[in-house]
Parts: sequence; structure tokens; C-alpha cells
Amino acid sequence: MTELEPIPLNSAGLDIETESMRIIDAEVPPPRPFGDAEWPVVRRMIHASADFELLDLVRFHPRAVTAGLEALRRGCPVITDTRMAQAGLSPRLYAPLGCEVHCLISDPETLEQSRLTGSTRAAAAVDVAAQLFQEAIWVVGNAPTALLRLLELIQGKAVIPSLVIGMPVGFVQAEESKQALLESEGIPFILIRGRKGGSALAAAALNALAGMALADVPV
Repeated sequence: MTELEPIPLNSAGLDIETESMRIIDAEVPPPRPFGDAEWPVVRRMIHASADFELLDLVRFHPRAVTAGLEALRRGCPVITDTRMAQAGLSPRLYAPLGCEVHCLISDPETLEQSRLTGSTRAAAAVDVAAQLFQEAIWVVGNAPTALLRLLELIQGKAVIPSLVIGMPVGFVQAEESKQALLESEGIPFILIRGRKGGSALAAAALNALAGMALADVPV
């Protein structure tokens, strides 16, 4: 059998990402369960996961897209709960916007606070980040304890997030933490209801917004 040559990505106009987006659009024709500004975010999340159940699970605060784009365009810092989520946020998107991406899960102060208080490192990292960044975009893709601690700080007015992307994944407190975010007042959010989530999906959601911000999509 003759070995097939790999097809160059640019051969015959082939672009895998563009074709993937076209397929997703075709499989979810209008009318869609999201607004025109929200659909690019959900589509990017489906692209990252091949999971069309997200159509029933993703929820947006009414101001989520507007608040996210405004924050990105003014160079708002981004805080992630894990290194994996941080790695998913491409510098080519955030550097031109002037947005620095931070993850303090391994910061010495985080480790010390976790040891002293007995809290998870993820929750302790939220406390440390809150001392450094009063206003930020928060991306939580893994740790429910990080989201729950962030909500406590928001309630106490210790931080005022520009946007919260709440997508912790798992079986312990994941669903409950996202429900608490959904029921919070005045916090722009994008979340996935239930157990599903993860760093890749959380990063995909913000990457979609960053691409829109760079493309100067109106808010």
C-alpha cells in the first residue's frame, strides 16, 4: 500500500479551523439559543471540545460579552486558577491588548497561606490575587474552591471582577459553585451549568472574546 502524503494545511484553500467553524455553524443553524455576540464564544467552546451539549449548558450574564470586551480593550489583567488555563490563553491574543495573565497557584505566599489556614491552594491563590488586583477578569476552569472563595470576596466587596468565567469541572462542589455564580447579582459571568467544564473550555471562552476585541467587534 502506498503511504499517503500529509495534506498541507493551505493546500486547495484548506484551513482546518475555518472548516471546523463552518461545520459547527452548519450543525447549529439559526435560530440559535444565543445572541449574535454570544455565539462566537459558544462556538469556540464547542470547537475546543466537540461537545454540542454545551448548547444547553452555557449561560451568559446579560452584560458578559460587553463587560468582557471593554475590560480586554483597556488592558485588564487576567487571573486563572490553574497553570493549564493560563497556558491556554495565547500571548498572541493578550499581548496586543496589554493584558497580563497571572496564575498564583504556586506563588510562595499562596503556599504559606494555604498552610496556615488549611484552605486549598486554589482558594488561597484567590486571596493572594485579590490583594494584588482589585479589578480583573477571573478564569476558573478547574477548582470549585477557587470560585466559591472568589464569590465570598465579591460579596464582601474585596474584589470587583470585570468578568468571571466560571467553569470548574468535577463532582465535588463544581455544580454548586457555578449555581452560586449564576444566582449572584451584578457580576458579569459566563458559566457552564452542571458538572462539565475544564481549563480548556474556560480558556476557549476568553480566547473568543480576545479575538473579538482585537477584531474591534462593537460592544
